[in-house]
Amino acid sequence: MMTMTLFPFADYWWFYALFTLGVLGLLALDLGVFHREAHVVGFREALGWTVAWTTLALVFCFGLWRYAEWKLPQDPRLIEAGVTAAAAAELAQRTALEFLTGYVVELSLSVDNIFVFIVVFTFFGIPAQYQHRVLFYGILGALVFRVIFIALGSVLMQFEWVIWVFGGFLILTGLKILFAPEKPMDPEKNPALRLLRRWVPIVPRCEGQKFFVLENGVRHGTPLLVALAVIEASDIIFAVDSVPAIFAITKEPLVVFTSNIFAILGLRSLFFLLSGVVHKFRFLKYGLGLVLVFVGLKMAWLNGLMGGKFPIVWSLGIIGAILVTSIAASLLIARPAAPAPAPAQP
Repeated sequence: MMTMTLFPFADYWWFYALFTLGVLGLLALDLGVFHREAHVVGFREALGWTVAWTTLALVFCFGLWRYAEWKLPQDPRLIEAGVTAAAAAELAQRTALEFLTGYVVELSLSVDNIFVFIVVFTFFGIPAQYQHRVLFYGILGALVFRVIFIALGSVLMQFEWVIWVFGGFLILTGLKILFAPEKPMDPEKNPALRLLRRWVPIVPRCEGQKFFVLENGVRHGTPLLVALAVIEASDIIFAVDSVPAIFAITKEPLVVFTSNIFAILGLRSLFFLLSGVVHKFRFLKYGLGLVLVFVGLKMAWLNGLMGGKFPIVWSLGIIGAILVTSIAASLLIARPAAPAPAPAQP
């Protein structure tokens, strides 16, 4: 069983650095060129960006596969461990499939973020033309927090008891999604908002796409800043679920890092694409709950049952089947008819 890290940070720091610079360059191009002027992101534009980010992730997946296929057979550690060229090629293919599976899982779990975005923007009255700017900086903050969570997870996953804890946590979270009644989100009770209001006075109106304005020489926050704070706090909560979920798919920090980042990058366009129809996918939450239960079982039990590594092709197939079934059920099964109002008494 291959347990060593295929892409150790000490040897591949340059890959992390180039990838990070590339992501920052894409974000700068996005905000500085394509979304320099505030405007409402329509369905066609959102669809184009969704296709672009997804295509970029798939191209990266293919490139990672080919690079690993070339590099791993030459790795002195693998050669010393007696790994043949054919086995190294299989490891390269598994790495690419782990990236793809992790990307699908992370992108699917991010649907919950979309519901949060809708509630937050509606609650604070953020005009549609400024929502992209809020999400841009929200995603930028999410990237920073995910890097911290992933680095911490990489260290903790070296201890077997942590695997059991993470696996059990994912199972319990999935069961909660499946059986616990939904509670409406109240942004006003968000602790990040309460903390923000202690330090920064808030004006009740938007001032264009500004996060701060000066009034009587005092810097005030705008509703855009408030929405951003709530979104950042919510993403930290979601990261508690999503980061263990990706570690259930792969133990490779490089794969965890890149698949997570690509999923986050595509979240903004996915929001604008689905915000008007996401409420129609009423069974998707159950699909996401089943996915978390499955990846929790995979981490805590199925990997050991299958000799240390549950087949990644099976994982991708099971997760894909769950998500497709839940979406298809949402579209094909009609909602129960609302009860007719009682006739008025004469």
